[in-house]
Amino acid sequence: GANHPTPTISTHVLDAELGAPAAGVRVTLYRLADDGRPLRLTQALTDDDGRVRDLLERPLTAGDYRLEFGFGSGGFFEKLSLDLHVTDVSRSYHVPLLRSSFGLTTYRGS
Repeated sequence: GANHPTPTISTHVLDAELGAPAAGVRVTLYRLADDGRPLRLTQALTDDDGRVRDLLERPLTAGDYRLEFGFGSGGFFEKLSLDLHVTDVSRSYHVPLLRSSFGLTTYRGS
């Protein structure tokens, strides 16, 4: 409706070792087809505050999505893929990621 903002899929990546936002992390959003095949929707780099404010860039539809975080080579974790199941298309989805050299933590934020 007119009072509700358009739903988004967003993320915030924090580097727990540095105690600072993780800028420049490549984040890719895929829509998973019925056969499980990932169809790339958008790709962005986290900003100076470690955020990508909206990866969707189109109306949110129910179904399965994949968020992929690319950290580059050289570290223990080079990539993280998270598959999300979206049922409520009236709300936004925020998926923060806390990273360090040997640990990753994520959750559904608000």
